[in-house]
Amino acid sequence: MLPQSVPAAPNLSRRLAKLTSILDVAKAMSAERDLDLLLPLILYEATKVVESDRCSLFILDRERDELWSKVAQGSKNEIRLPSGSGIAGQVAQTGAVINIPDAYADPRFNSSFDVSSGYRTHTILCVPMRDANGDVTGVIQALNKRGGRVFDAEDEELLLALGAQAAGAIENALLHEEINRLFEGFVSASVVAIEARDPTTAGHSGRVADLTVSLAQALEHHTTGRYAQTRFTAVELQELRYASLLHDFGKVGVRENVLVKAEKLYPHELDALRARFQLARKDLQLQSSRRRLSAVEVRGLAELPAIHQEEDARLAQELAQLDEVMGFLLTCNKPTVLAQGNFERLLELGKLTFTDAHDQGQTLLLPQEIQSLSITRGTLSPEERREIESHVEHTYRFLSQIPWTRALRRVPEIAYAHHEKLDGTGYPRAVPEIPVQSRMMSICDIYDALTASDRPYKKAVPHTLALDILKKEAGSGQLDKDLFTIFVEAEIPRRALKKSPA
Repeated sequence: MLPQSVPAAPNLSRRLAKLTSILDVAKAMSAERDLDLLLPLILYEATKVVESDRCSLFILDRERDELWSKVAQGSKNEIRLPSGSGIAGQVAQTGAVINIPDAYADPRFNSSFDVSSGYRTHTILCVPMRDANGDVTGVIQALNKRGGRVFDAEDEELLLALGAQAAGAIENALLHEEINRLFEGFVSASVVAIEARDPTTAGHSGRVADLTVSLAQALEHHTTGRYAQTRFTAVELQELRYASLLHDFGKVGVRENVLVKAEKLYPHELDALRARFQLARKDLQLQSSRRRLSAVEVRGLAELPAIHQEEDARLAQELAQLDEVMGFLLTCNKPTVLAQGNFERLLELGKLTFTDAHDQGQTLLLPQEIQSLSITRGTLSPEERREIESHVEHTYRFLSQIPWTRALRRVPEIAYAHHEKLDGTGYPRAVPEIPVQSRMMSICDIYDALTASDRPYKKAVPHTLALDILKKEAGSGQLDKDLFTIFVEAEIPRRALKKSPA
């Protein structure tokens, strides 16, 4: 005769299978950090473990004193319930399991959901989810045991076990979301700081990030050539986006007057130059008056009309010459390419003088002004350009101080190399070994700098001309030729513009 325990073997096997399933899903849950993917996984397993028709999962929001559900089987919308209301609220409040064999016979059951959805609830099992400290963090609610049966003690035990695992996984996922929001907030604040320091480049960091991420995503559709096997995960794209958004953060360490310098002379220097020219005009007028008096003494009062006529013509010519010189200097002050012959004229103009209020001779143009006005291209002197270029070093030092997560640890390195060139002519290290992420960012950074319409020191370059300039740099070995080809063929500027918010 067989022992009485033998018939229970199938039930034991079924229970073991369910426990094994809980352990397997616990592993899967511990690896999932995306709450939108984690919650459906929990509900699917909960439904399977207790053999129910559908399940709902509610998380306790202590700040708002509410239960909320991003996902509930049978509902398309997020559900929010006041804490303590309904069966789920009671479980969250008391921490006790509620097992109802006949929903419509229990006064705690609210049939409004059935009425609105057309669903018919028969049996309910609602259990708390507890974290490692034993605190209730939410509830799992199962509806309608399959086969017309009721939920039993084993179902309670299994769902509690699954809920404990789910609570830890949800806590980790929520913490992961908080960290992501923290990084997003930090990066956004940093971009605001950059743009507040240099309003003329507002939007540049965001546009470069959009362009660079779009270029990285375009590689997914590239099946030939050097980058046929290059693919970026979602986390790597996030790392690239952060590096792109923060690539110019070091500009906070550059003097503001250098950062926003629109012309070769600073405004205060131009004001001083204009004031000197005004003094020179008064000097010419005073010299003319003195010559008139001397001429009257020599030629007599009867010659006064002729003297005035002669002096008026001479003074007008001298003032016109002075105005022409000022006009020439204002032209040289613009951030345009200076013609070769203008260097020699600036040196000659350095010899011009006027007499000040103390009858002392003063030069009309100072040596420092001549040096600044002689800048061949743009507005920056070699010293100022080196100071601007130092922003990359500042960026790297700043970003290296941040305790990035392991997934984002290369953000400083990627941002550090965005001004390097493949032929070793870039800065600040002049190294040809450049990460592929930085190579992409270099192309996008240059493109946006060329086409930006908000720079006071230069005009925007048309899209086609910008591509021609990039093509020339790629052809000379400064930029990555293969990546530039993808940039053009995938129409990255158009794609990035389409994805950007209006």
